[in-house]
Amino acid sequence: MADSRWLACLALLADGTRAWAHPWHGPAPEGGSADLIVIRPVAWLAVAAVLFACARRGKAGAAAALAGLALAILGCGRAPEAEKSTVEPDIARHFKRFAPRVTVDWDGRYLLVSSDGLPDHPMMVGIRAWQQQVPLPQPYSGANAWRIPLHPVKADKPISARHSLYRGAIALAVNGVPIFNALNNRGEDAFLAGELDEHGGHCGRGDDYHYHIAPTHLEKVVGKGNPIAFALDGYPIYGFSDSHGVEPDDLDEFNGREDESGGYRYHATRAYPYINGGLRGKVVVQGDQVEPQPRDSPLRPLGRPLHGAVITGFSGDPAAGECSLAYRLDGAEHRLRYGSNGGAKWTFTRTGPDGKESISHYNRR
Repeated sequence: MADSRWLACLALLADGTRAWAHPWHGPAPEGGSADLIVIRPVAWLAVAAVLFACARRGKAGAAAALAGLALAILGCGRAPEAEKSTVEPDIARHFKRFAPRVTVDWDGRYLLVSSDGLPDHPMMVGIRAWQQQVPLPQPYSGANAWRIPLHPVKADKPISARHSLYRGAIALAVNGVPIFNALNNRGEDAFLAGELDEHGGHCGRGDDYHYHIAPTHLEKVVGKGNPIAFALDGYPIYGFSDSHGVEPDDLDEFNGREDESGGYRYHATRAYPYINGGLRGKVVVQGDQVEPQPRDSPLRPLGRPLHGAVITGFSGDPAAGECSLAYRLDGAEHRLRYGSNGGAKWTFTRTGPDGKESISHYNRR
């Protein structure tokens, strides 16, 4: 009996060199999952040696206790994971309308949305407060994909976007473009500040395009009465109207309400906060942003505000590697052309009103 209990304990520890760990154990090894921690083989050998000694002395009970303690210390035990369903989650269909630029997968807890962060509509035109950032494709895929909870749960203490969540995204549009707080990182209304283009977006410091107001123009693709985005707490965001074509007048402080089926949803509004005014559902916030969420991939040094510049034209597709942006400054026309060689090298050519060119090269890390 003692031998069988010893063998069972040793089998638990010999189940590979990986053990499930809680997120607070820190980042995983490069290329690995943040939910896994790798245990060095020498640790397993040390524990196995002590177990063997216990078993030799007939102390199978001690061996079993030590096995449990070792799993708790080294890997926190194998935590039960929600299994991935073979049935595609219902919310996936809203994002699949924008394939192939947007692709989806899922696990037991999240819809995983991959995209390059770029829309298929014109960008940048109309911006009056420009920090010289431009849209570039972003690596929102694989381990860096967006995660939308499949089973959102209301939080006991919802988070308002009026005084927090100034960093990072708070929602994801169904076209794979992130949505940030309606207030910029200085706490100012980005729309009223003239920072946004005709579709409510602009580029951040990582040359990452994102919206700051609800992308209601997406209703032309998804149809009225369908979500145009999902908040990072998992609850959907709809346009101005409800399923009856009526603009609701009973939205809460988060721009949300209970729908006819008893679920919760956010709505776009024509005035602040324009989108979800915070997160009604449970999320983890670190450093004033929802975590985990994808990271952008900066290419150039941070830009500086170009006071008085107005963007008048934009053409090309950054994903295809060739774009042109026109802007007016002090009554004169300027142009910025940028593109890649199909790889990591990007070239930026700025042409002034006198026709002189200034060329810069950058390599994506």
